[in-house]
Amino acid sequence: MIVAVPKETFPGERRVALVPAVVPSLIKAGLEVRIEAGAGLAAGYPDEQYTAKGAQVVSSPEEIRQADILLQVRAAGANPDAGADAIDQLREGQIVIAMADPLGTPEPARRMAERGAVLFALELLPRITRAQSMDVLSSMATVAGYRAVLLGATALPKMCPMMMTAAGTVSPAKVFVVGAGVAGLQAIATARKLGAVVSAYDVRAAVKEQVQSLGGKFVEMDLGTGDAEDKGGYAKAMDEEFYRRQREMMAKVLAETDLLITTAAVPGKKAPTLVTAEMIAGMPSGSVIVDLAAERGGNCELTRPGETVEQGGVTILGPANLPSEVPFHASQMYAKNITTFLQHLLDDDGQVEFNLEDEITRDTLITRGGQVVQPRVCEALGIESPASEQENKEGGAPNGE
Repeated sequence: MIVAVPKETFPGERRVALVPAVVPSLIKAGLEVRIEAGAGLAAGYPDEQYTAKGAQVVSSPEEIRQADILLQVRAAGANPDAGADAIDQLREGQIVIAMADPLGTPEPARRMAERGAVLFALELLPRITRAQSMDVLSSMATVAGYRAVLLGATALPKMCPMMMTAAGTVSPAKVFVVGAGVAGLQAIATARKLGAVVSAYDVRAAVKEQVQSLGGKFVEMDLGTGDAEDKGGYAKAMDEEFYRRQREMMAKVLAETDLLITTAAVPGKKAPTLVTAEMIAGMPSGSVIVDLAAERGGNCELTRPGETVEQGGVTILGPANLPSEVPFHASQMYAKNITTFLQHLLDDDGQVEFNLEDEITRDTLITRGGQVVQPRVCEALGIESPASEQENKEGGAPNGE
């Protein structure tokens, strides 16, 4: 089978799906690897490095389209504008493995199904031990959490560490991280390394020990959060009354915060608004907010994706696609994830095996056989999943109804 990596077409995307170091493992598995010329250049991987590892560097897009499997960073819904043309070029049975935002932007998946293409969306990998080495969301969140602190520290008119100088003592910056998932925990670790005093909050009380292990203080808020985590380990969307009470308690912490980093996101849904304009007005002049949920609407009421907003002496950063700002290592991590996932799909003969008894394969398979087959994506599209249709046909309605 031929595996190909095309150039990324999402505006500003500098990552690449494969790095030279992983190419030999795919060749060993019996695959032919093609890289579109210049695909890895923006990430720091020139064509010669791919050639040295056994990949074919091709300049013709047609040679890429001939591949049995396309590996991408962003496909379909994760690249809604430029990715639309790519869908029209897919052929029946061609496999695409990428991040595709199938829950947030599901319509492109329907179009891929109409083309007869097979889509695996890496965002839907189950949070189980076997899938950890394939978990692109965790890998990219690690990069984003690290980068967010550096952005905030640069924008802050203060230094992060406490310093004892001949001119007096410089007090450390106070950093508050909202959301202690992978991105939040990395932000805590990075801020602590810079010498800041760090506190954090998450609706999931179970992460308290993780925050403390990194040197952060866990902010307790009595909000009755026993049901705040879904079976996948992600925070669940809560009702508006919960968020109202949460904002009231957070306002007290924000009044003493120099750098706020928000990371709260619910897969496939708009990010919850945790920081209102009124709360921002209560923050110290010169403080900075880095909203990592900007692409999902933002945790801050005043966030504008991809822009910097100044409000009452507070700077609000809404960075988009932070992993792309650290493309060398982000690509390295992503390539390891996607390579491990692809090898998981292959049988002993180097062919893709659609083993729907396997949770990893079943959860990430979005389209196949001209249909959208992932139940959660079908729900997002407002259609019945093929599995449900089959069950109805086999079981029928009770009592003839």
